[in-house]
Amino acid sequence: MIKQRMWKQIKFGWLVLLLMIGIGTPTLAQADEKKNDDNTLVVGFDAEFPPYGYKDEKTGEYVGFDLDLAEEVCKRRGWTLVKQPIAWESKDMELESDSIDCIWNGFTMNGRETEYSWSEAYIDNSQVVLVNKNSDINKLEDLAGKIVVVQSDSSALAALTGEGATEENKALAKSFGQLQQVGDYNSAVMNLESGAVDAICIDYGIANYQIQKHSSLRMLEEKLSTEQYGVGFKRSIRDEIQDTLEEMAEDGTMLKIAEKYGLQDSLVYGNENATKAAITATPTTEEKVSFWPNLLNIVKQLGKGFLATLAIFFLTIVFSMPLGLLVAFGRMSKFKPIALITKVYISIMRGTPLMLQLLVVFFGPYYLFGVQLASSYRFIAVIIGFSLNYAAYFAEIYRAGIENIPVGQREAAQILGYSRHQTFCKIIFPQMVKRVLPPVTNEIITLVKDTSLAFALAYTEMFTLAKQIAASQTNIMPLFVAGVFYYIFNYVVAFAMERIEKKMDYFK
Repeated sequence: MIKQRMWKQIKFGWLVLLLMIGIGTPTLAQADEKKNDDNTLVVGFDAEFPPYGYKDEKTGEYVGFDLDLAEEVCKRRGWTLVKQPIAWESKDMELESDSIDCIWNGFTMNGRETEYSWSEAYIDNSQVVLVNKNSDINKLEDLAGKIVVVQSDSSALAALTGEGATEENKALAKSFGQLQQVGDYNSAVMNLESGAVDAICIDYGIANYQIQKHSSLRMLEEKLSTEQYGVGFKRSIRDEIQDTLEEMAEDGTMLKIAEKYGLQDSLVYGNENATKAAITATPTTEEKVSFWPNLLNIVKQLGKGFLATLAIFFLTIVFSMPLGLLVAFGRMSKFKPIALITKVYISIMRGTPLMLQLLVVFFGPYYLFGVQLASSYRFIAVIIGFSLNYAAYFAEIYRAGIENIPVGQREAAQILGYSRHQTFCKIIFPQMVKRVLPPVTNEIITLVKDTSLAFALAYTEMFTLAKQIAASQTNIMPLFVAGVFYYIFNYVVAFAMERIEKKMDYFK
């Protein structure tokens, strides 16, 4: 009976997985078409990088200056555009493995000239300093002794401490009271507004965007450095995109798109009357959205991400729990090679970060075997990575539960004529389930929170979506709302597991 239930569970899990892969999201389905259709352009971008690429807080769509340029290029070329948010730290692996066709997202060319096939520069960007309007900082020299924040692995950090940084900038960085690094610009702006830091070193375009969103901020006139933005490729489509960008510059389309995002003064071409990279951003007051409509909009958008979180959670449970039982059998096997293999497997899964395991599962086929990756494989890799990881933990929990059953139970079953199979299924297994429910519940609750690690493979689940919305609004509210989602989900899971535990009381 137990075997039948487990078999039905496994078959159901595979069916759900196949359906999700088959149906997919529009982005993943379009990405798959790319492998069979050269008219599809998959653009990789950081979805927390306004105004170049971000999630619109009203429509929930990915928008931005670079994405609008890409959309216009695809329209003129007759291509289908796929907007693929990526983890910025993994951008090179995404491009190398052919998961995306190009990186188009305020991508700095300086220092990377030989690493990619570049379009011509289309933006002259500057690294500037953003401070609160009432700050006593008016010049770069006023930053001495102050706390300054930058985004990690950013052009601003490179301009201050990188190998190519000028001696003036290196001296300036040494004069800071402290140079802090954060993961994204939204965190940097919240640090500045709250008074935790004194200034932000930031891209001009982003600084201009933040000033338009927050009238309490201002920009220093002095610049730290200048750089150029281009589109980075590894494929042969560079010339076609470059030709189209030049057409858009000549007919004024590029300028119109730049004006939409306040970047007209930074255009390299298509804007003959503008002063390049002029630091003249004027604060503008946007129409404020009241609290409750904004909250309702956030909940609505996070609800879509919650479905992705649920998919990861349930499919991981479906595959990892039965797999964990098999691994536990292998770990207790008297056949030494099997016991050793499973012991090593458990050691690796529990001894290395889950995020690293996800990256290996996704990028491993390409870098180890040269297998080209489809974007839909992201979801499969997430499920494989999570299932393999949690199976190792469940295996050790099961093993502890099985070995905790008194030997007398087995001896009594043997006297009654039970076979080894019957002894396990009718005597050992039910008692083991009862004993391991509390630690299994802890692992399941941990899984709910660990689903956020899917962002490492650029799979947009609820927490990643919350960070994107927070970056767009420069507001911490979406993160709080996501926290409420997680808490309610965990409460439901804990309640359900408690009810199951009470149902198993008769095995005391």
